[in-house]
Amino acid sequence: MNAYFYDAVRTARGRLSEDGGLKDKKPTELVSALANELMNRYDQIDVGDLVLGCVTQSGEQGGHIARTSVLTSNLPNDVSALSINNFCCSGLDACFIAASKATMTNIMAFAGGVEHMSRVMAFSDKGPYYSDTATMKAAKFVPLWYAADFIATLNGVTREEADTYAVSSQHKATAFADREVKNKASIVGIETENGIFDTEQNPRRNSSTSKLAAFEPLVNVMGPPGLDKVFLKHYPEFTEVDHIHHVGTAPALADAASLCMIGSKEAGDHHGLKPRARIKAYATKSGDALLSLTGGIEAAKAALQMANMTASDLDLVEFNEAYAALPILFQRELEIDMNKINVNGGAIALGHPMGATGGILIGTLLDELEHRGQSIGMVAMSGASGVGSAMIIERL
Repeated sequence: MNAYFYDAVRTARGRLSEDGGLKDKKPTELVSALANELMNRYDQIDVGDLVLGCVTQSGEQGGHIARTSVLTSNLPNDVSALSINNFCCSGLDACFIAASKATMTNIMAFAGGVEHMSRVMAFSDKGPYYSDTATMKAAKFVPLWYAADFIATLNGVTREEADTYAVSSQHKATAFADREVKNKASIVGIETENGIFDTEQNPRRNSSTSKLAAFEPLVNVMGPPGLDKVFLKHYPEFTEVDHIHHVGTAPALADAASLCMIGSKEAGDHHGLKPRARIKAYATKSGDALLSLTGGIEAAKAALQMANMTASDLDLVEFNEAYAALPILFQRELEIDMNKINVNGGAIALGHPMGATGGILIGTLLDELEHRGQSIGMVAMSGASGVGSAMIIERL
């Protein structure tokens, strides 16, 4: 595919709390800040499209947030815009849509996503998939913490394994924060009432398995009760569900935005720019609707097949940590070295601003491949209802 990444920027991820670093900024302000940064870096760049992933498109994120972001930034008025929602895969899919448009038209495009979960609560758009009883039943909807426990039960992932993985994610994230090379070039500082916000807020430095052992399972805290029967009906070989996930093994909610600059080789040459990486393969797949979160694993397998590669050919992988059982299952099914997966921590530690995460992970992967002098990486993501997307990139 004749599509290349020329740059990637993002905000740091703010936590959902009273001291959340981005709580006073509007979603469009985050996107505008990133678009303006890229426009300043590349003077006179000719941008044709802005494609944004955003899952909860209501309130401040409603009314075509991509077009609103064009109009409230320094982007030219004639830049076309597209807002998309494919659940947690939205930001990654936005980048591929922009890449496809860039390839066909030889333009530069900005793509990524935004999710301001402090200001626009997840599921507040009241989509029928998670709010209408008849639709929920027909679509086999269960809350994601149930789906994660179903996956753990079906695949024999224990609470101890999940807790150990979650602590590892926290330790990797804090070690990266302490590393001398902090990747500040990718993080755009956002001016807030309390100063410049440019530091990840979510990682818990003192996380340990002994602390996680005290946490109540999410089904006990958030309910609703009685959904185990749905799993047991479909998998009668099991007599009970092992509810292993809790707040410490779930992805942290977060506020953030991300943008990648994507274009054809011809567009880059026209602007005198050297690409950082090219898209080698891209795939979307859907998994079991009841299990909900396995689509990213299936998409990763499809992307590898498309690229005529095996998992051993990958130098690094960013697999979104949609509950701890998922990266564990991903590692098992692809038989990939766990030391290649989420080497600087993942969403359990850093947070998952749903629409923004795909763009964030592309930038994270680009930076780490360059830091290590490696070549091939993959971003893979699962979303609610079974959707999944995966992209393989090759550093240049």
